[in-house]
Amino acid sequence: MVRDDQAASFPAALSPERIAEIAEVIGRVTRWARGREDIVGLLLVGSCARNAARPDSDIDIVLLTTDESRYLLDDAWAMELGLGELIRAQSWGAITERRYSTASGLEVEMGIGSPTWAKIDPVDPGTQRVVTDGARLLHDPAGILADLLASC
Repeated sequence: MVRDDQAASFPAALSPERIAEIAEVIGRVTRWARGREDIVGLLLVGSCARNAARPDSDIDIVLLTTDESRYLLDDAWAMELGLGELIRAQSWGAITERRYSTASGLEVEMGIGSPTWAKIDPVDPGTQRVVTDGARLLHDPAGILADLLASC
């Protein structure tokens, strides 16, 4: 598990351009989330979080919000972030995937859910799998994601 204070590094298999693009997208989404009161957590998960991204890897981000419908019913926020074209929307229980493809072909998966996804008493087995596969805090104003990471 990668913590918020650890810098991300990527394997040499990624081109410098792809590394820069991934870092730029993560930074842009993080800065944007910090300006929104309804976003209570942002967690980078998967291969980028565990510093194992390959050329065909996507960026996986869990976005926890008190206003899920804002992000599920309208893609204005994704356009504002320059995430590209919506290529898939799928419910995974507590999280709804919205997968976008940027102009360069980089895919960004935003998993949108409520703060209850991060509950720790007990931790949901699906949530635990996501977190233990690699997770890095991006935005956690109330500490709910830090508590989740500590519980896993």
